[in-house]
Amino acid sequence: MKRYVMYIAVLAAVLAALPAEGRAATAEENYQFYCAQCHGTGGRGDGPNAVESQPVSPRDHTSAVAMNKLTDEDIINAIEGGGAATSKSVLMPPFGKTLTKAEVVELKDYLRKLCKCKGK
Repeated sequence: MKRYVMYIAVLAAVLAALPAEGRAATAEENYQFYCAQCHGTGGRGDGPNAVESQPVSPRDHTSAVAMNKLTDEDIINAIEGGGAATSKSVLMPPFGKTLTKAEVVELKDYLRKLCKCKGK
């Protein structure tokens, strides 16, 4: 019986250490994975792919002045449709088929946290 309990305890510890399958990524995790390459890990538009040769500089998501000009729908449209949907850089891909609607809304909320603003 002791051996059985020990086996269960070890198995539980191993399973707890493994990544949870099907666990939804947080908005910050999605931002770091999908957006930080251009917009930077802190959202300032200074990611490693933000180079001067780009036709449009990546938006600074921490700028309350710039982000306050956008409605929540503007942000959702940019995330789902990419840069082309907003007449900005076609280099920003659309994420409407990559992220769920809930993830897009959470990402919009995360952008509002970065800028500490509410928008139009």
